[in-house]
Amino acid sequence: MRSPRFYAGLSVLTSIVTLTLKFSAYYVTGSVGLLSDAVEALVNIVAALVAFAALTYAEAGPDREHNFGHEKAQYFSSGIEGTLIFVAAGAIAWTSIPRLFDPQPIEQVGLGMVLSILAALANAACAMLLLKAAREHRSITLEADAKHLFSDVWTTAGVLVGVLLVAATGWLILDPLIAIAVSIQILWTGTDLVRRSFHGLMDHALPEEDIVRITEVLDVLRQEGCDYHALRTRRSGSRGFVDVHVLVPGKTSVQAGHDRVEKLEKAIVLSVPHVEVLIHLEPLEDPRSWDDPGKPLAGS
Repeated sequence: MRSPRFYAGLSVLTSIVTLTLKFSAYYVTGSVGLLSDAVEALVNIVAALVAFAALTYAEAGPDREHNFGHEKAQYFSSGIEGTLIFVAAGAIAWTSIPRLFDPQPIEQVGLGMVLSILAALANAACAMLLLKAAREHRSITLEADAKHLFSDVWTTAGVLVGVLLVAATGWLILDPLIAIAVSIQILWTGTDLVRRSFHGLMDHALPEEDIVRITEVLDVLRQEGCDYHALRTRRSGSRGFVDVHVLVPGKTSVQAGHDRVEKLEKAIVLSVPHVEVLIHLEPLEDPRSWDDPGKPLAGS
């Protein structure tokens, strides 16, 4: 399995190729719609470089200052990418609005379309590879980059339809109108990326399906005369963390308790890969074992 950094590097190379093709398409046609598409490609390069830097940092293992690793750097990357999309949308609108009052003819439509189609195909191929890698590595950074590239493909398709309509009808005002529509559409993508990054930084719990699998493993304890409570989970980048209190009979030896905990940890990791498990072992008969220090106080 290739590392996430490999795919981020592939995204950088693809973005350079598409940027060249899209600005060439704008140069030969003069279409502000194609210019808006090229501006988004410029954002793609910056976003891909940020993703590469974040994944490089995230791959560093735990150290004295970051005991749980550096995975959360991925959320900063997707947040920055979302913010860059806002900048691109503003730049597109800034360029397009004057054209509403002074429409310009489009030249060499055929050549411009060929260049844009090649750029869209390159983005689509790269996005599919990134999305597959994102699932394999559970990486929000690769997923964000893939979705950005896919949105770029649809943007290019919309712009090309607009250019064709301008060429067919002669309605020059359609060109800036389509460019403004593109800016509104990519704002939606940016908003979603920023929202997901914010939630990631807030230590959200693991997905519900993962929690169900974890509880299925823990429920076996109750069939063996033991119990558990205070189950907590959180996700940080591609890694997940599970914290739970396990209660066993007080007469259980340290060795037997240790063996049971290790068996549980292995079963949870087998059921839900990419998680680290921390189990607190407590005597079943002691009422204090049921205290949950992480539970909010009444009225708080």
